[in-house]
Amino acid sequence: MERKLYGLGHLFMSIFLHTYSTFMVVPAITDVTMSALCPGKDECSLAIYLTGFQQVIIGLGTLVMMPIVGKLSDKYGRKSLLTMPMAFTIIPLGILACSRTRNFIYAYYAFKTLFAMISDGSVHCLALAYVADNVPEARRASAFGILSGISSCGFVCGTLTARFLSTASTFQVAASLAVVSLVYMRVFLPDSVIDDNLSVPIMSTEKPNAKELVKDSSKKENLFKSMPSADDMVALLNTSPTFSKAAVVAFFSNLADVGLHSSMMYYLKAEFHFNKDQFADLMVISGIAGTISQFILMPILAPLLGEERLLSVGLLFSCAHTFVYSLAWSFWVPYAAAMFSIFSVFVQPCMRSIVSKQVGSHEQGKAQGCISGIGSLANVISPLAFSPLTALFLSDKAPFDFPGFSIMCIGFSSMIAFIQSVMIRAAPAISNHRISNCNHVEP
Repeated sequence: MERKLYGLGHLFMSIFLHTYSTFMVVPAITDVTMSALCPGKDECSLAIYLTGFQQVIIGLGTLVMMPIVGKLSDKYGRKSLLTMPMAFTIIPLGILACSRTRNFIYAYYAFKTLFAMISDGSVHCLALAYVADNVPEARRASAFGILSGISSCGFVCGTLTARFLSTASTFQVAASLAVVSLVYMRVFLPDSVIDDNLSVPIMSTEKPNAKELVKDSSKKENLFKSMPSADDMVALLNTSPTFSKAAVVAFFSNLADVGLHSSMMYYLKAEFHFNKDQFADLMVISGIAGTISQFILMPILAPLLGEERLLSVGLLFSCAHTFVYSLAWSFWVPYAAAMFSIFSVFVQPCMRSIVSKQVGSHEQGKAQGCISGIGSLANVISPLAFSPLTALFLSDKAPFDFPGFSIMCIGFSSMIAFIQSVMIRAAPAISNHRISNCNHVEP
C-alpha cells in the first residue's frame, strides 16, 4: 500500500507538470493564429476552419488509438505507454517557441495534428487507469476527483503564467516544462502493478534470459492479434447497461465540450475583442473554481449523493454554463459563467469512476480507452457540425443576428447528456466477479 501511495504522488506531480505546460499556450494560441493568418482582424474564418479541421483529424486518430493504447497499457504497463504521448507534446510547443510566423503556424498545426492523433487524451486516460489500479473501488470517485483537481491546478498555473509572460516566452517556458514533465515521470514514477502480476514493460531495462526471450517473442507475434477490434468494443459496451449509458453520456458531453472550446474563443474575440490576457483571466476563474470544488466538494458530495447523481448535477451546470455563454450580452457575463465550473467539473471524474467499477482490474486500461475513443468520435463530429456554424454566425452573411447561436446548439448536446445521466442507476460493481474470472486458470 505504501508503494502504491508513493506511486500516486509521483503520478500527480507528472500530470501537474504536463498539464501546466500544455495549458500555458491555450490563451495565446487564438491570438497567435489570427495574427499570422488574418493580421489586424477580429474575425477570421480561415482560423476557425483550420482549428476545426485539426480537431476532426485528431479525433479520427484518437478514435482508433485510444482503445489500443489503453489495452496495451493493461499488458505492458502504464509508465511505458505514458512516455510516448508526453514526448510527442514537446515538438509542437518547440516549433512555436522558435517563431510564430505564418509558416511556423502551419508547421505547428501539421505536427500537432500528427502527434495528437496518438497522444491527445492518452495521458489522462492512462493516469485514470493507473489510479484505478491502486485505489479501492469505494474511494475511486474521490481519487479521480483529486486527479482532476491536480489537472485543474496545472490548468490554473499554466493560464496564470501565460497571463504575465510575453507570447514568445510563453511557448518557450511551455516547451521546457513539457521536457521536465517527461524526465520526471521516467525517473520517479514506479510502474503500476496489476494484481502483482504485470507483464514485462515494453521499455524494460532488465536483461531477460533465453526462456524469457522466447516467451517475449511469442507475445510480440500475438500483439496485433490482441489489439481491440470493433467486436471487442461492442462486447465492452455490452458489459452492463450502466457502462453503455455512461458511454452515451461521454459522447454527448464531449461533443459539447469540444464544440464549446473551439467556438467560444473566436466568439469572444469577435463580440468582445478578448485578447490573450482576458482569455487567461477567464480560464483562471474557471480553473480555480474547479480546483476548489474537486479538492473540497468532491470528497464530501460523492459519498453523500452517489456518483450517478453527482454526474447529473455536473451536467446540469454544464448546460447552464453553455447557454449563458450563448446569450452573453455584456463583456462581464463570460466571467460570471466561468463560475459554473465549480459543479460542471464533477462530470469527468464521476463518469470515469462509474466506468471503472464495471470492469475487472485487467481491463481498466481497455475500459478507459474505450470511453476515450467514444469521446474522440465526438471530437470528429463536433467541429464538423459547429465550426461552420460558428463561422457563419460570426460573419456578415449570418441568416439572422445571433452570434452565439452555435454555442446554444452546443448547449443542447449537454442537455442530451444530462437526460441520459438521469437514467443511470447505482448498480453493484462487477469488477470483483471479473477479477475472479481473470484469476481462473484453464486446465
